Amino acid sequence: MLIRTLLLTVTLLAITLEAPLLHAQAQPFDGLETGLHNLYRLSNAETRSISPENFTGEKGRGGMATEGTGQNAARNLGQGWKVSPSVRIKGGESFTLASIDGPGAIQHIWMTPTGNWRCSILRIYWDEETEPSVEVPVGDFFGMGWGQYAHLNSLAITVNPGSAFNSYWLMPFRKKARITMENIDDKDMTLYYQIDYTLTQVPADAAYFHAQFRRVNPLPFKQVYTLVDGIKGAGQYVGTYMAWGVNNRGWWGEGEIKFFMDGDTQFPTITGTGTEDYFCGSYNFENRVTRQYQEFSTAYAGLHQVIKPDGVYASQQRFGLYRWHIVDPIRFKQDLKVTIQALGWKANSQGEYLPLQDDIASVVYWYQAEPHAKFPPLPNREQLEVN
Repeated sequence: MLIRTLLLTVTLLAITLEAPLLHAQAQPFDGLETGLHNLYRLSNAETRSISPENFTGEKGRGGMATEGTGQNAARNLGQGWKVSPSVRIKGGESFTLASIDGPGAIQHIWMTPTGNWRCSILRIYWDEETEPSVEVPVGDFFGMGWGQYAHLNSLAITVNPGSAFNSYWLMPFRKKARITMENIDDKDMTLYYQIDYTLTQVPADAAYFHAQFRRVNPLPFKQVYTLVDGIKGAGQYVGTYMAWGVNNRGWWGEGEIKFFMDGDTQFPTITGTGTEDYFCGSYNFENRVTRQYQEFSTAYAGLHQVIKPDGVYASQQRFGLYRWHIVDPIRFKQDLKVTIQALGWKANSQGEYLPLQDDIASVVYWYQAEPHAKFPPLPNREQLEVN
């Protein structure tokens, strides 16, 4: 049973998320759909990796630096001895982490940025587009929206000690991939990173990866929080991360998530039954023995971060949650809008809901055919700040 589960998981994580295992094996193998079930198969795909030790990913060009952030430490060792392990990005400047000519696919991104994670903006551009398909503060992209480390162990994203951010989202491209990091802080930042990718043919039906950030603080009374809207075209919604700061006493997760797709107007096609239900928990995420929130981090969903008030200046409860639609992608043909309610209970009431005015930020992840609609402007530095 375990082997069968593993095979199913890695198959579904590939770009043809719904293809049966035997069907996937019957297709010509191009090295793009990699998992335990086909690691034994030979391929013409070429593996490459970009890091500060090889900015271009060229074959046979790694570890050649004679200057860099490790230059002083390697002064008695010389070339090939960790001379350029990281980059420094000055405050107010952008740095191009990778510029890759395709076709191919990014398979893994690892990085460990210093500084304020809300002030480091990750952007990804596909082919020749001028508007990014990914535009997210780096902490939020990796499920760390509160600027504090929490262990996250899932198929798509892992965050490991001490602040090791890893993405396993498969990101195919046809002509070009460009990844940048903008430091909107006043202080310089140091960034260690590695981008692992393959150069190979991309299937005709491969869609492009997208991720978008939003934040509202506080959410106006009786308004729903919009995770994303304005998505046009065909694709599949594959993930949600939320950094949820509670501004009221009591339970905060009664709100329903709603997916409006393909012409839905007043009422959506998909409606959840509660916030903790959507994130694959139940009954307040409560450990009935300890009477506390129970953190959990699984392959597809988690409440991986619970920040409790300290009784002095850290006065609010804060939560980090994720839900990956890897085995259940939400497919749309024309358009998509996703909302969630912030809903709790009135104090001393006889079971009456209370709309909440919380601090809510989110990242949504999806694949779609290009071109994509232009994203709303990213909040400015003050609006991004974690208070």
